[in-house]
Formats: sequence, structure tokens, C-alpha cells
Amino acid sequence: MEKGYLQVYTGDGKGKTTAALGLVVRALGAGLKVHVVQFIKSMEYSELTTLRKLGVPVDQFGRGCFIFGEPSEEDRKVASGGLAFARGLMNTDLDVLILDEINVAISLGLLKTADVIDLVRARPAGIELICTGRGAPAELIEEADLVTEMVAVRHYYDNGVQARKGIEC
Repeated sequence: MEKGYLQVYTGDGKGKTTAALGLVVRALGAGLKVHVVQFIKSMEYSELTTLRKLGVPVDQFGRGCFIFGEPSEEDRKVASGGLAFARGLMNTDLDVLILDEINVAISLGLLKTADVIDLVRARPAGIELICTGRGAPAELIEEADLVTEMVAVRHYYDNGVQARKGIEC
């Protein structure tokens, strides 16, 4: 691509990762090269099966989908390794890079906002960069060319419905 943009999907509503993966499907259809880097996550989600079938590389840099408590030093090391890995991808022929749940990694203190902003600013002009997750920091939103905030109006989780395979996981 001649010019890539920074897209941020954030907010408390459902659909941030789903929106990014929809963009993956569109990019593949246009013959673009895509890579997904997931922060925090380490589980086998249903979307990983499809992405692998489509030939999309997915690398996870998490020790579990923790969202409560203080992150350990090991959690920070794993997330930092993911950021370094993503930076390395910038030197390839990649067109689209998804940094899934990176906003959450920042908000939980696994990554420093300044380090993520450095990566954003260091990306080659032709890479479309997508950052997902709740709690995107103001500095990242300010850098972004496109920001979508998912708003939770109603969610069946509030009625005790657990994540369902193929729908939420």
C-alpha cells in the first residue's frame, strides 16, 4: 500500500476484535499480506482456526486472559516481547498489522503508552496498523487516523450468559 493509516477500535461494547478480523478478511480478498499479534490472550479462540485456514499468521503474547489484579513481571516481559515482535514485522513486506488487545495491555500496565506510540510512529508509510481493546489511551487516540468506540447499550452477559463458542470465543 502506498499509505497506511492507524485505526483504533476501543470502548466497552462488544466487537473490537471482530471488527479488526473483518478487516483481515477484506484485506485478504484484496491480496494484502496480514499478520495478527494478540496481547494478553493465550487461549485457542475459534477465530484462530479460521485465520490459520486462511493462512493468516497469529502470534499470541499473553499468559492468559487476565483482567483482574496486578500484572506480574513475567506478564510484562511477555507483552514487551510481543511489542518487539510487532516492531520486527514492520521490516517485512506486510500490508496490515493487527495489534489485538494492545489497548488493554497498556491500560493494565503491561506496556507503556510511550513505547506503543514509538512503534506507531516508526511504522513504514505503507503499513495499515489496527489497535484493539478497551481503554485506548488518549495519546494513541490522538495519533490515530480512525477511531471507533464500541458502546455497550445492552449485553446478555449482564443476565448471566457466559461466552459462547463460535460467538464470543
